Amino acid sequence: MSSPAPARPRPVHQAADLLAAYLPGSFYYSSARGSLLADGVYSPVHAVPGKRARAAAEVLDAALVAGVTEPVVAGAIGFRPDAPSSLVVPAVVRRAGPPKASGPVAPFGGGTWSVSPRPAPEVYTTAVAKALDEIRDGDLRKIVLARCLDVTGGDPIAVPRLLARLVHADPAAHAFAVDVSAPGDSAPRTLIGASPELLVSRRGRVVTANPLAGSRPRVVDDAENARRVADLLASEKDRAEHAHVAAQVAEVLGRFCVDLDVPAEPEVIGTPTMWHLSTRISGRLADPGDAGSSALGLAEALHPTPAVCGVPTALARDTIAALEPEDRGYYAGLVGWTDLDGDGEWVVTIRCAEVRDRTVRLFAGAGVVAGSDPAAELAETGAKFGTMLRALGLEGVE
Repeated sequence: MSSPAPARPRPVHQAADLLAAYLPGSFYYSSARGSLLADGVYSPVHAVPGKRARAAAEVLDAALVAGVTEPVVAGAIGFRPDAPSSLVVPAVVRRAGPPKASGPVAPFGGGTWSVSPRPAPEVYTTAVAKALDEIRDGDLRKIVLARCLDVTGGDPIAVPRLLARLVHADPAAHAFAVDVSAPGDSAPRTLIGASPELLVSRRGRVVTANPLAGSRPRVVDDAENARRVADLLASEKDRAEHAHVAAQVAEVLGRFCVDLDVPAEPEVIGTPTMWHLSTRISGRLADPGDAGSSALGLAEALHPTPAVCGVPTALARDTIAALEPEDRGYYAGLVGWTDLDGDGEWVVTIRCAEVRDRTVRLFAGAGVVAGSDPAAELAETGAKFGTMLRALGLEGVE
């Protein structure tokens, strides 16, 4: 009788090495759960919206049979139902622990940058005013309106350096870089960001979501930050906005879970640029073997949450299309990964940008509810641009 072949040890990687090995065209994702770097395409995942999870499960099964070791589906999905997706089974996947704080990353050169807001600030505040009219006169209760900044430098943007600066600035964030090039693009296009918002994570039967809504800009003065945190917790308007989001996330996850823990009160979490009302929701899956209960299936069921769309969802999404002059593309969509067991992690693509050649298109949005002020919502989007602007060395640009 022949003895069984010895198990081949899994390669051991360091988070810093994966970050250093990232090249445009790769898929990079890191969070407190760990780091993942994927290269090449074994197989794309083609499916209509709402059925991507089952298509992904079939492609993963086929990849395993074909000899792909521990296959995963990774990529991004856009905001609208008809938006593109970049889901693939990569040919090579490397994993490591979560990133750690490290030394400073070389800044971008001074040079000359041009900045073009899209739309102009006054057009954005007019759109917010129109949304408030819709809320007052109709069935719309909340809508998230976004705007863009096109930032163009004299040289092509070094995507690996930009990613490294984002990870260095906040190792706890959900950092990502995804190739989202489309036919006809004049240069490769990368979706890159450091999202604070976990849409859904799955480990075995345990699922977790961490919706955020209700925000204040963060400043350097500790006393002023304490005042802003207290003001956020006491704000009737922000707590109502947050309640819309948490309630919908809990309702959707409740369809899949036998137990669900939803805290009665939100807490405040901070990023380097913002304070957010946060509710961490967790549950146990009723049927973890169903493809619809995979991390990707749960993400599809949750998307889009009121944190990036509004209430009611269909009306808010149609109103966004009417009021926003720029198509969101992948902004306010999903990015993440799912493995053969259905485990994985997906985040909302906020605090992000699309990089193509010399131009970085930044995105930021603000939730509009009854009582919102157009000037304040404009200022909130300006503060949210701060994550990407700081990584580019362009603090203060709005």
